[in-house]
Amino acid sequence: MLRALRRAARWFLIALCVFYGIAALAMLFLRFFDPPTTTVQMQRRVEAWLAWEPYDKRSDHVPLQRISPALQHAVLAAEDGRFYQHHGLDWFEMQKVAKDSQRKGRITRGASTITQQLVKNLFLTTHASWVRKVLEIPLALLAEVILPKQRILELYLNVIEWGPGVYGAEAAARYHFGVDAANIGREQSARLAAILPSPRKRKPQRMNLYSQIILERMADMGW
Repeated sequence: MLRALRRAARWFLIALCVFYGIAALAMLFLRFFDPPTTTVQMQRRVEAWLAWEPYDKRSDHVPLQRISPALQHAVLAAEDGRFYQHHGLDWFEMQKVAKDSQRKGRITRGASTITQQLVKNLFLTTHASWVRKVLEIPLALLAEVILPKQRILELYLNVIEWGPGVYGAEAAARYHFGVDAANIGREQSARLAAILPSPRKRKPQRMNLYSQIILERMADMGW
């Protein structure tokens, strides 16, 4: 039994090293090239296939310069206000969430950074579990070493979900407001950022309260 456990542990460690090695090589590729797809996009396609539902993917990767600064700022204000201060994990925010959750007796909100959300989209799935979180943390730290901050933000804005089958800022701006991501306004940007926690259920037009909160955060941050 002990020998079998050792063998299983050895193969588990080998598999883990292979996984992170492949991820590191993929990140080196993504430093210069755009991803053709992500694991979350593949997950959605498989889910649609299993449910016998149509799947129409909208995605158009654009450089960061073609994404409105208002939309960049709105997403940062909503999802990761300390993006340029942390190195993949926001320990300060994690401590705040832990204290707030302990006080209220439940987990009140997440503390994932944009980097963590990016590696989840690229290499993992949306299924919440402690296994995914454990895998996610080293990936986020690795991403911060390999990818510049601006490239992380650009990749994130181009791969995340913004609706059923809608991936990236360009597709989101066109799908929800009929404009290019370069021309989207400040209020529209706040409404798009407001649906990110649940992009397949929320609608920008209904995000009146949260979009105002995001606009206030943007103003407080000097945007």
